[in-house]
Amino acid sequence: WELKGESTEETSARYEGWRVAAASGVGVFVSFASLLVYTFGIFLKPLAQEFSWSREAVSAAFGIAAMTVAVCSPPLGYLLDRFSPRRIILPCLLVFGCAFASLALLTPHLWHLYAVFLILGIVGNGTAQMAYSRAVSSWFDRRRGAALALVMSGGAIGAIVVPPVAEALIQRIGWRDACVALGAMVLVLGVPTVARFVRERPSTQAASDSTSAGSTVRDAMTTRAFWILVTVLFFSSIAQNGALAHMSALLTDRGVSATGGALALSAMGGASLVGRLMTGWLLDRFFAARVSFTLLSTAALGTFL
Repeated sequence: WELKGESTEETSARYEGWRVAAASGVGVFVSFASLLVYTFGIFLKPLAQEFSWSREAVSAAFGIAAMTVAVCSPPLGYLLDRFSPRRIILPCLLVFGCAFASLALLTPHLWHLYAVFLILGIVGNGTAQMAYSRAVSSWFDRRRGAALALVMSGGAIGAIVVPPVAEALIQRIGWRDACVALGAMVLVLGVPTVARFVRERPSTQAASDSTSAGSTVRDAMTTRAFWILVTVLFFSSIAQNGALAHMSALLTDRGVSATGGALALSAMGGASLVGRLMTGWLLDRFFAARVSFTLLSTAALGTFL
């Protein structure tokens, strides 16, 4: 009866869990995965032209951030397992917003660019979907797929909105002030929303304090499934992020306007929004591995084309 009541509660629009999921979506909207990944290609050419850096040298900054995210994700996961997600997310958002805005103060020294991107990478996954998934999952059972899709949709909406906004800001006020504006958006929009709404379900928190369920980290790392997931995510991230980071620059190299290049990224964000909502619906109804296989195959075809 208790489980039946919980599943019925999840279908109500007034259920608090949906507010937590929506607020988490706002956080993801201004996260590393949305703000940095989808604007890097927009800022790539202005940075290279401003300081006479090669495109390869500027792109290395994105690689530094990505590798730092990889190294720092396990410690962040450890902290998220032991503390309230909000206590981890808020400092990460504050550092991320300030660091992004500080790009306005870049000097002609590459180490300065790399240092800022190193900081962005350290806190990156503390602002992205990984950080919010624990809090959101604690509120849902039968509708968990839809709830997590709502969270990820924040990133997709960011991918629609942020590239053309960034390009418009660069054209009107310059790339330095554009960095300040986007960094301020993290602090003004993301921080208050997360502070007000994102939290774990109290009953779940109490249960996690007294008992632990599932495999240990060590046990999980000895399973075939874990390493399959790591391998798939590693190679798919290389392919998709490599394409995303350079798409705007590659298009403008071939005669597309800067606005057109930004809109191409925005169109990808629109497709991603539809895809993420559809994925949540599918995950609530079909075996997750088959859903993932189909979607990854589609993404591989798109990257190849």
